[in-house]
Amino acid sequence: MTRIGFHASHEQISPGQLLRDVQRAEQAGFDMAMCSDHLGPWSARQGHSGYAWSWLGAALATTGLTMGCVSAPGQRYHPAVHAQKIATLAGMFPGRFWVALGSGEASNEHVTGDRWPSKEERTRRLEECVEIIRRLLAGEEVSHDGRVRVDRARLWDVPDEPPLLVGPAVSVASAARVAAWADGLVTINQPHETLRRLVAAYRDSGGQGRLALQVHLSWAPSESEAEAIAFDQWRTNVLGGDVPWDVETPAAFDEIGEHVTMESVRRAVLVSADPAQHAAWLAEYAELGFDDIYLHHVGQEQERFVDTFAERVLPQLRGVSDKGRS
Repeated sequence: MTRIGFHASHEQISPGQLLRDVQRAEQAGFDMAMCSDHLGPWSARQGHSGYAWSWLGAALATTGLTMGCVSAPGQRYHPAVHAQKIATLAGMFPGRFWVALGSGEASNEHVTGDRWPSKEERTRRLEECVEIIRRLLAGEEVSHDGRVRVDRARLWDVPDEPPLLVGPAVSVASAARVAAWADGLVTINQPHETLRRLVAAYRDSGGQGRLALQVHLSWAPSESEAEAIAFDQWRTNVLGGDVPWDVETPAAFDEIGEHVTMESVRRAVLVSADPAQHAAWLAEYAELGFDDIYLHHVGQEQERFVDTFAERVLPQLRGVSDKGRS
């Protein structure tokens, strides 16, 4: 049966409130949670960006949920430091923490002052980092001289149970590539045919583990409010091509976002005031074969969403069959 999780968006909500939100999500019946790991938001209107790793420690300690985050080693985070953070959480909360390792976004990484590499170079850097992190988590002493440099690094507290290193992918090509090293796949809601091809590329390339989907949605008691929330908070997050990876500041995202229409937002965000419609949409994703679906209500106020979906959406999804997995 597909598990339903809560996505905690650090860019939109202060860390203290987000901690209360994830605690409420557990009490309401969500199965798990994941979070973003950004230095800054995508828009000044979002207005937040707490440090994910401090928050994860508090969230894991005050809930019983399994949690993970999407994070980028190689520039803002040295892979040895990244491995230490991963190992510490995995050791403190065995079997409850995973991390999806991505190639990064300029909006978070430009702060180092280093050159922002091409996509191919970032991908190769990520692959080096994954190998380094795996070796450190296995207790090895690691030295490396490549796109990143490591000098005799060792973790002195290695978790008994290695955490899952998941591959994040938005494109079919990326899904095929991360299959070489990933313990699972996480992607975002896209047209069904794109998702089918993405999952097939991952599996056909030898990809193992669970398939996870993060779904951006907007719900409110009225359709107009649901639309207003999505347009206000998420129109800077629907840009295509290389734009999301290469733009450096919230101000630049906001300037580009002035040209985004509600129609474009609706292609990226499931917008409806009807919980039954959301349940139907989410059931379709489950039938595509996704094991885990993380719900991201793109509004800044989560309480109504959590309570309404716990009462009117999650019970319907609990009965979704696994017919899409055959």
